[in-house]
Amino acid sequence: MQMSLENRTAAADVLLLEALKVSPQSSIAAFLLLLLIYVFIMVSNVGLVVLIFCSRSLQQPMYLLLCNMSVNDVFGATVMVPHILKDLLVSNPQRYIHYIDCAVQAFCVHLHASVSHTVLIIMAFDRYVAICSPLRYAAIMTNRTVAKLSVAAWGSALALVAILVGLSVRLSRCRQLVSNLFCDNASLFKLSCENLLINNIYGLGYTVVLLGSSIGSVALTYLRIAVVCLSSKNQALNHRALQTCATHLAVYAILLLSGFLIVILHRFPQLSDHRKVASVLGHVALPALNTLIYGLQIKEVRQKIAAAFHKNKVSSP
Repeated sequence: MQMSLENRTAAADVLLLEALKVSPQSSIAAFLLLLLIYVFIMVSNVGLVVLIFCSRSLQQPMYLLLCNMSVNDVFGATVMVPHILKDLLVSNPQRYIHYIDCAVQAFCVHLHASVSHTVLIIMAFDRYVAICSPLRYAAIMTNRTVAKLSVAAWGSALALVAILVGLSVRLSRCRQLVSNLFCDNASLFKLSCENLLINNIYGLGYTVVLLGSSIGSVALTYLRIAVVCLSSKNQALNHRALQTCATHLAVYAILLLSGFLIVILHRFPQLSDHRKVASVLGHVALPALNTLIYGLQIKEVRQKIAAAFHKNKVSSP
């Protein structure tokens, strides 16, 4: 009897994940493509962080804040991509995961998404100070301020996500099928047959607070920047504002678009395969684009990369 109870408990702790429907002929091509994207994400983002910290001229608030985004992109891609790569190689359509691993993955997935928004908020603040109060920029954006903003971005996201996932983990489970390629908060609380009112209320509040503060702060920041640029006759200031802010807005627009697309596809069960593909792209496309949009659009970073390649080319026999 005791052995049977232990077996049932162990079985209940193992969940079944949905699989990505890829034909055997396409699995190798999909594996290689996703592997190449993952390697690019790792090399480009880690390389950008190393370049910024090794170059004294790049150790400025804007670039140091950018490191938060690169670290978060590496974190988010690592949470998701290796699992999918493994599944593409394994022919078994049954994908199992322990409940504790599912909860950890859900926490990491939401932490990555939340930090993506909070980091863009502090980067918007940096651009606001740089353009609207250029004479006070050095006094305001000190290394201490950069450190405080970075801690605030990660700490606030950590607290919000810990409560979000904690409310789902406390629930009992009556199901074992996770209706997704990976575990997220919705996957966790849908495993329960209990009353989910508290989870739905906090989930809605979490979304409103995160997206509301994100969209509101970015909109107000760039509205203020637009007013300053329109009232200024300084062409150099306007050009600088356009160059630095356009990249930030492009990343933010892609982030919102990918998030809303996944939410919309959740409402159409018949499009579940499209939602799975969109979920994967949402976790690899933006991390891959960030270094291209930010890194290569920043003149100082381009110059450092070009100088490094030129030095290697000259030193090679």
